[in-house]
Amino acid sequence: MGKKHFMTIAAALFLGAGLLSAQRPGEQVKRDEVPMPTVHQDTLMKHVMELSSETYRGRLAGTEGYDRAVRYVKSVLQRYGLEQIEEMPFAVECNEVENAKFNVYRPGDKERSVYSLGNEFCCAGVTGRGYVDAQMVFCGYGVDDKNFDEYKYVDVKGKVAIVLTGLPEGHGLPEAVASHYITLRDKARTAEKHGAIGMLAVNVSPTCPSYEVQAKTWCGELPHLGTFPILLLTMDCAREIMADQAIPLDSAMMRIARDGTVQSYSLLKKAEIDVNARYNPQARTTNVVGLLRGSDKHLSREYVVIGASLDGSGMQGETCLFPGADINASGVAAVLETARLLSKADYRPRRSVLFVLFSGSEQQYAGSRAFVERYPQLDRAEAFVNVQNIGYGDSVDVLGGFKYPTLESLVLDRDTVAGRMNVVRGGEPKGLRGDARALDAAKVPSVVITTTRGMHHNHTTTDVWENIDRRIITICSQLVTETVAELGEGLYQGRNRNWMRRDK
Repeated sequence: MGKKHFMTIAAALFLGAGLLSAQRPGEQVKRDEVPMPTVHQDTLMKHVMELSSETYRGRLAGTEGYDRAVRYVKSVLQRYGLEQIEEMPFAVECNEVENAKFNVYRPGDKERSVYSLGNEFCCAGVTGRGYVDAQMVFCGYGVDDKNFDEYKYVDVKGKVAIVLTGLPEGHGLPEAVASHYITLRDKARTAEKHGAIGMLAVNVSPTCPSYEVQAKTWCGELPHLGTFPILLLTMDCAREIMADQAIPLDSAMMRIARDGTVQSYSLLKKAEIDVNARYNPQARTTNVVGLLRGSDKHLSREYVVIGASLDGSGMQGETCLFPGADINASGVAAVLETARLLSKADYRPRRSVLFVLFSGSEQQYAGSRAFVERYPQLDRAEAFVNVQNIGYGDSVDVLGGFKYPTLESLVLDRDTVAGRMNVVRGGEPKGLRGDARALDAAKVPSVVITTTRGMHHNHTTTDVWENIDRRIITICSQLVTETVAELGEGLYQGRNRNWMRRDK
């Protein structure tokens, strides 16, 4: 169904086109007399503010909130005059947390410490549902390898395991062993194997402040633990819980890192957990693909792809919203603004341009993989420009030079504002990430435009439009638009011909 669904766009690419362009190196291929289009900051911010509002409930793939975002971007692309706007449906794993409760108390005490969803904790993306009231046991990083067994001296049967995310620094575990304890689902399966009935994971990520709730939508491979609740605590929350216990959190972490010794122990406290979640292993979601047909009879058979992830981490209950303003409403805004400007007659590229808004980025970039697998005539794509997280940071960064140095140079050459774009230059060429990896695997020369040191609000409840740096999103979007405009002129040859600017 998906491939047939997209033949309309493929047909439009070839409509009216003859043989490949007969241009030669000496011919004029750029309309230098036409100035580059200028992005509008207010238009960019309008899109960011809209998509990060509670109306879309964090745009979790497979939910109504995401479907609303699809309708919004389609209406914008239609208003900008794109000729073909299609959906590419596919299935993703989706878990909607309707509500969650987390309390801690000492047996026999009437007083309970009540923690707030969205402030001190959130649910793991694939948490199971259910009610648990049981003693807590600290199990370090949740490893049970024969050389480092954090379950060996504790009994977690019928209890709640407290584990740290990731692995200890300098853990020394073989890669084959370490890979079993990286994700929350891996840790939960290990805890369940030892008899635990729930898990509290402490977020010790160095990229997340100790007081911040951070979503982890994708938590590892199937199977799903449907009745095994998994909560994700802030470090400050875990510190408070363990402060008056045998080994406080920071002491336990220090000893594990310094001595490589197991620090597991039973707390003299109980956890009351209640999670209501609706799990769907095959939820429907969709990419959005829009076509702007090129103005040149021959070059319109080739096309440039520009894309950004549209989905986010969603909303849990009514108090824990992950707005996703920077990740990645900012990138979507740049794609939409590029569509608005290049659809104007003065700026319309010679090559055709595909505008793609991907779903499933929080599911290991399932949307870009679906696009590559199902889109017809992908061999006509000369380049892919991926836009990620451009709303926060201190400079513009370009990724992809490790494999596509010529394409990277073309992007860097678009720094037309007398150096004011603050584009990072020099150093070792960088590899690709995100949606660009799927296009690269399909042999489409790819580049990612993002920012440096811009992950402070990554997947957090503070990723709101008020924290967007208007200057950085504007200069990044300007770079995106100019890059796509130049690629659309036909000078860069990523795949189809062996002269002029070319990456092999």
